[in-house]
Amino acid sequence: MGYRSLRECVDDLSATGRLIHFEEPVQAELEAAEVQRRMFQAGGPAIYFSNVVGCRFPMVGNLFGTKERVQFLFRDTLDAVSQLVRIKADPSHSVKEWWKSLRSLPAAWHMRPRKVRRGPAAVRTTTIDQLPQLKSWPDDGGAFITLPQVYTEHPDYPGIGRSNLGMYRVQLSGNDYQANEEVGLHYQIHRGIGVHHAAAIRRGEKLRAHICVGGPPAMSVAAVMPLPEGLPELYFAGALGGRRVRMIYGEAPLPIPAEVDFCITGYIDPQRELPEGPFGDHLGYYSLRHDFPVLCVEKVYHREDAIWPFTTVGRPPQEDTMFGELIHEITGPMIPAVLPGVRAVHAVDASGVHPLLLAVGSERYVPYAAQREPQELLTQANAILGQGQMSLAKYLLIVADEDDPALNINDIAAFFGHLLTRIDWRRDLHFQTRTTIDTLDYSGSGLNRGSKVVIAAAGEPIRSLPTEVPGDLRLPAGFAEPRVCLPGILAVEGPPFQSHDQIEAFCDELTEQSAINAFPLVVVVENSEFAARSLSNFLWVTFTRSNPAADINGIGRYVEEKHWGCRGSLVIDARPKPHHAPPLIEDPEVSQKVDAWAASGGPLSGVL
Repeated sequence: MGYRSLRECVDDLSATGRLIHFEEPVQAELEAAEVQRRMFQAGGPAIYFSNVVGCRFPMVGNLFGTKERVQFLFRDTLDAVSQLVRIKADPSHSVKEWWKSLRSLPAAWHMRPRKVRRGPAAVRTTTIDQLPQLKSWPDDGGAFITLPQVYTEHPDYPGIGRSNLGMYRVQLSGNDYQANEEVGLHYQIHRGIGVHHAAAIRRGEKLRAHICVGGPPAMSVAAVMPLPEGLPELYFAGALGGRRVRMIYGEAPLPIPAEVDFCITGYIDPQRELPEGPFGDHLGYYSLRHDFPVLCVEKVYHREDAIWPFTTVGRPPQEDTMFGELIHEITGPMIPAVLPGVRAVHAVDASGVHPLLLAVGSERYVPYAAQREPQELLTQANAILGQGQMSLAKYLLIVADEDDPALNINDIAAFFGHLLTRIDWRRDLHFQTRTTIDTLDYSGSGLNRGSKVVIAAAGEPIRSLPTEVPGDLRLPAGFAEPRVCLPGILAVEGPPFQSHDQIEAFCDELTEQSAINAFPLVVVVENSEFAARSLSNFLWVTFTRSNPAADINGIGRYVEEKHWGCRGSLVIDARPKPHHAPPLIEDPEVSQKVDAWAASGGPLSGVL
């Protein structure tokens, strides 16, 4: 059976050597977050802060910090949940492997929430200012909850059956919020709460909401699962947690999950928004101040033995990477059923997830053709961009399974090599302009506004990929330091951004006969040594700092019947631009203090 509470989980991790206790006084502002980030980078244990300065509640971080620990947390249920997903994707699976399908029966039973009249979550009350005031990055606009579970019900269809449990950023203090009375609620587009909020606005009603923190680890995972609309996350939490989720009725206007550690109850006023942010986010930059809904706080409940779980996001990989891997492990088998012809999809964590999506599809439209080209792949690409959070992808790179059935979509370098040997820039670029992108991505033309490009490749290789800079390479004035990032990909340092005309001039000066065209992809960057230093750097710089319609250019470019293509190298302008958000930088004084804790004789010596 799974854990009944977070306290039970913490005790188990401690007893099995997967959690350490940190007894030194620690500030919730910056210090706890930096320790947690370093612990994750070191592949270290979860860490329990028992002495949070100015706060009576302990904190725990890095719970999900390694794949091994995530599998340990759900060791009793993960296989059964995976079986349920396989049956959902292919009902015949329950017949083909009936002996395995029997394991899913307990998980199916545990999906049904259970109504109760009382529970640990509603034993005590407190105020917002008494909660841990976690601040992760120096320029954050205040304290934030980083592992919230926001519960709402559909105003048109009240009850758990159409409920939503989502992980949406919550700002506890700062800006113009009334202390202890208001908190900021930031949710991005294409999130379940948005459907509920829109319905409440249409009805002219307040939207009731509970912000829960803690409880069994399955609750946090359920809050980030990309489930189909209409399938409550509470059902999934019960299956993954190995227990029916108990819900307290009668204590508040909405039911309260009985085992969570904290529950902030209140409502969203449809007429009220306030600036939320800045916040150091998972793309590696700050998301800036924007107007978002406000939760008017009514009560703050907590358990007797409450623990405050937290994480920190920033330039990936971070702890939320483990959520992504778990989601892929559970939902991966559903891809072919949901997207016919698509074998696999991979949201690239190093690029910030939504900026870059890789896919392996099928090219079966004209199997008898002497020369194959992307056709069915484009149909599949449109289907992918119509699916939930995948619709936020900015770059979608898709290849045909038939060209290399052994291609591993998780081998990103091999995927790029496969695509670049086959791509024809005259034909294989397909743009969507002036559309929606991730709320947290500031590379576009405004909040939620930007563009997308589908890059599809199929057929036999048409080129080999160079791995060294040609000796006869000549670059236009102001561009220098060419370095190879991957076979066929060249990074070039450009001058500070002034306008897109700089890259147009760069492409115009380089003819189709220039040596640079041996590289099918050229990326203009601020620092080519940094971009080429690692695959992670290349992915982060290229795909978080470019907006396809604005920043893609090419040598020998042309437009024909409104189709854009180029005859030479494709050029992506990945330089920082004035409208981009600033990158995340740690506070040097806090870093020095954590260095001292990690030094020989310090409380974290041998761990960090």
